[in-house]
Amino acid sequence: MTDKVYRGAIVGLGYIGGADQVSGDALGQLVQDLDGTHFSAMRNHPRVKLVAGSSRDAGRRERFTERSSVPTYANWREMLEREQLDIVSVATYTPQHAEITVACAQRGVRAIYCEKPIASTVSEAEQMLAACKQAGSLLAVNHNRRFNLNFRRLRDLVAAGQLGELTSASVQWGSGRLGNVGTHMFNALCMLTDRRVEAVSATLDLAGRPDCRGAQFHDPGGWGVLRLEGGLMTVFDAADYGVIPGAIALNGTQGRAIAGAGDVSLDFWDGTHDHWPAAAERESSMDRAMGEIIVWLDGDAAFPDSPENSLHTLEVIAGCHASHRRHAAWTPIPLQDDERELEVGSG
Repeated sequence: MTDKVYRGAIVGLGYIGGADQVSGDALGQLVQDLDGTHFSAMRNHPRVKLVAGSSRDAGRRERFTERSSVPTYANWREMLEREQLDIVSVATYTPQHAEITVACAQRGVRAIYCEKPIASTVSEAEQMLAACKQAGSLLAVNHNRRFNLNFRRLRDLVAAGQLGELTSASVQWGSGRLGNVGTHMFNALCMLTDRRVEAVSATLDLAGRPDCRGAQFHDPGGWGVLRLEGGLMTVFDAADYGVIPGAIALNGTQGRAIAGAGDVSLDFWDGTHDHWPAAAERESSMDRAMGEIIVWLDGDAAFPDSPENSLHTLEVIAGCHASHRRHAAWTPIPLQDDERELEVGSG
């Protein structure tokens, strides 16, 4: 076992990147409610040394330096040129993910921890995967339910057949935003069922709710049906002004599971019940992801989540947009031709 210390940096020092509550206030959200931040994930790991940060915003840079006592850069390219980095978190707005990730891989950064959704278009995401594969770099995407212990436990229960054969599923969440919120839910659905989406039929919600990240982003919610491998049909409900709690329900021949924000409820048709409360863990899901990045860097184990999963999730969301354009017609996944350039306007 090595005791090597890895040098880390963060591009994007806002809410989830730099644990900046001023940025959180602009979104109406609290840093303390997050399941980790890139800042805390690096600072909490004993074998990661946070050495730099980058943001275009002078206020964020100043506040980050106050919290971390590390230097910051207004230009992320300058940071990559000056610093010797093993791990870089890409916590910027989505349209910048591809350019920064590709540049990190080309500069020899060994692990890139990127915010979700992976990119704005399927073709951009493919460029990211290709650059990391060519460089031998790890690309980890922050779909944090993949690192949540209750979600992993439910995945294993489903795989062991304890719900029986899955017969249907449903996904719901409030506040719309297929790109920003739906990416978590669709990715978790695929994780829990160990199935990919084969086709989508969707209608976007055009209520026009302003995006909390700014007028330059347009990320509607919507409603629809996903057909997963094996014919598993899943309905989703994500209205722009919805207030329903986020949940994934899996229905099987022997029982039903409902996964919420972190808890899981189980009802079996033999009359038994179980409930796994959201654990008050010392380690956040992002802390756990960072720990598994370090294990990969050490060469001790494969990373448990392929970036292909995040590419697929983005393709499903873009597929919802493509289906809407054709009046909710069934749209096969993978997408074809110009549909691969459809932009998901997530901030």
